[in-house]
Amino acid sequence: MTIRELTREHARRIAVRAQLLDANRPGGVIETVQRLGVLQNDPTNAVARNADLVLWSRLGSAYEPDELRDALDGRALIELDLRIRPAEDITLYRAEMAARRDPAKLKGWQRGAHDWVMANDACRRDILRRLGDEGPLVAGEIPDTCVRPWRSTGWTNDRNVNKMLDVMAARGEVATSGRRGNERLWDLAERVYPEDPVPSIAEALRTRNELRLRALGIAPEQTTAVPGEPNHVGPTGLPVTVEGVGGKWRVDAEQLGVVDEPFEGRAALLSPLDHLVFDRKRLAELFDFEYVLEMYKPVAKRRWGYWAMPILYGDDFVGKLDVTADRKKGVLRVDAIHPDTEITPPMETAINAELADLAEWLELILERPGD
Repeated sequence: MTIRELTREHARRIAVRAQLLDANRPGGVIETVQRLGVLQNDPTNAVARNADLVLWSRLGSAYEPDELRDALDGRALIELDLRIRPAEDITLYRAEMAARRDPAKLKGWQRGAHDWVMANDACRRDILRRLGDEGPLVAGEIPDTCVRPWRSTGWTNDRNVNKMLDVMAARGEVATSGRRGNERLWDLAERVYPEDPVPSIAEALRTRNELRLRALGIAPEQTTAVPGEPNHVGPTGLPVTVEGVGGKWRVDAEQLGVVDEPFEGRAALLSPLDHLVFDRKRLAELFDFEYVLEMYKPVAKRRWGYWAMPILYGDDFVGKLDVTADRKKGVLRVDAIHPDTEITPPMETAINAELADLAEWLELILERPGD
């Protein structure tokens, strides 16, 4: 087989198109999530919650956050492990959930979590009974009847009900059925998940890789494991090399088929958790763009800001926008713009238009330095 070599420009355009960030905006919320595959439902609200910000960056100010809530309430989309996915994709995780109930298939911390649940089996059964009779409930409405507390060095220490619900969700016994404010509502998984046939774990992993590659357009075949959604896609799609970049890369066949067609880009302001920028190594290799989320850094050590938004222009990243939604004052405050390249007049016009759209969507007054 002849392995095609892509220019970095081609690779960038494949990635931008696949993530629905070229000039051809998608049609609606469900279509967008089906194509992106996953929305991280992070509660950080410096500008807007990540899931809403990702959808705004694709759909523009016509997007209403209630559309996402309606899709979740109607079960077209389902939240699993703090990530929003198309309902039809949930079946790809259920074989692994079932395996988490079999101690013979568990290793390391998974076995420890299983042993803890079994030591508190009366609490687990009580949660199932309560949800069956009263659900859905938030964690604070469920009594803690654990006889052995959960011990950790992190924020979950002694948070027995929260930890029990998380482990039971990983076992496929309970599921997030919605939200009450920022709190997850829990219900029996059988009342939340669609009754679709469950594939084997091997088949599910292959399909998940295929869907991830379709969403990313181009991705490394293998890379360092990370918590949550992987950054690699395994031996799926078509093998390619990228000019000036090492490693084995895979590309979505559909995207490769249109790689030589004219590309029309636009300006976009992205969430730091957007999947176009989430894999920082891929971001540096394909876009030559350095970026880290600095919200966990001390103020004095931040270069770009607490929630600095990467600025995409066409198929390139041109800077970071340090912006904050000050809802008490009713303003979207621009704290700083950190350019990575010369911002030309056309770039400035397009970026300003996107910034104005963001303020309109948030129903805030745009406030720039010097205003």
